[in-house]
Amino acid sequence: MKPGDTRDRILVAGLRLFSKSGYLGATTREIAKLAGVSEVTLFRYFPSKEKLFGEMISSYSFLPALKGLVPELTGMEYRDALCEIAKRYLERLHERKDLIRIMHCEIHRYPSKVKLIYHNFIDELVKTLASYFRELRDEGRVRGFDPEIGARAFLGMLFSYFNAQEILLRRSERHEERQRMIKGFVEIFVEGTAA
Repeated sequence: MKPGDTRDRILVAGLRLFSKSGYLGATTREIAKLAGVSEVTLFRYFPSKEKLFGEMISSYSFLPALKGLVPELTGMEYRDALCEIAKRYLERLHERKDLIRIMHCEIHRYPSKVKLIYHNFIDELVKTLASYFRELRDEGRVRGFDPEIGARAFLGMLFSYFNAQEILLRRSERHEERQRMIKGFVEIFVEGTAA
């Protein structure tokens, strides 16, 4: 077995158990057992539960997808690029809705280290999208708005929609409804930011 395989198995097991039991409910012993390794082995890869959680968030969130997507967006029309970001973001949120639901319930009880991991992840996500908006602003393709505020606004309106549908109402939207909402949100955003 390759070291990367063991690490990946631990991360997948962490994702499953954090999504099912939350950060507070999942134990490293259970995660190790699900991954098919000893708890000692888990700690060789991740020295603490916080480190495992942080790496799991970094690996399975929208952040890696967004970082890979930004270079692809440079040649696209602004509206099409925003639709693609929105589509992939909502898909990832939908895939991780169990984890997000539990995080919503637990966040006020998290240790400060876990809150910091979560907030750093959000900041990194915003900075990544802001870099795309900054590039467009420098090229004169969008108005001179603050890229970080624009990134927070764009991601925020999509997350609010997801949160209302999937978390609060516990209802999965149909593909057609999601597409209609993406088009509507992107249209509003483009009208407010395009040069």
